[in-house]
Amino acid sequence: MKSLPPYYFRVKENGALVFRVDAENRQRRLELDQIAAININNGQVKPHGDRALLPEDEAAIAAWMEARQSQLAQRDMDDILRAIDHLNLTAHWAQARATEEQLEAVTDQLLLAMHDLRTVLVRKRADRVARG
Repeated sequence: MKSLPPYYFRVKENGALVFRVDAENRQRRLELDQIAAININNGQVKPHGDRALLPEDEAAIAAWMEARQSQLAQRDMDDILRAIDHLNLTAHWAQARATEEQLEAVTDQLLLAMHDLRTVLVRKRADRVARG
């Protein structure tokens, strides 16, 4: 049987709760002992209650945070690539299948969203070009 990891990270919207996994107790029950809370957005780690984190706790938390930030960055890029696909599918829908009523219902919202996106992208590109 595969052994359990020493830590469990319960993911939440802005980070995670960190638990130390204990399966070697007298009752032979699996216990999760919360040791910290992580805010992935600002990198803050708060020990739970009045406990002090051990160096191995801090190392495990730092490694998890690095892996999680990488995972979230990959998901962001995947979401953007999917958005590009959706824009292409939307263009095809508008050209080939949309009824006049459907187009009337979404045209203004789509045009405003695309204008906003185009403005941001042009400004960001201009900033990159200006920096060299």
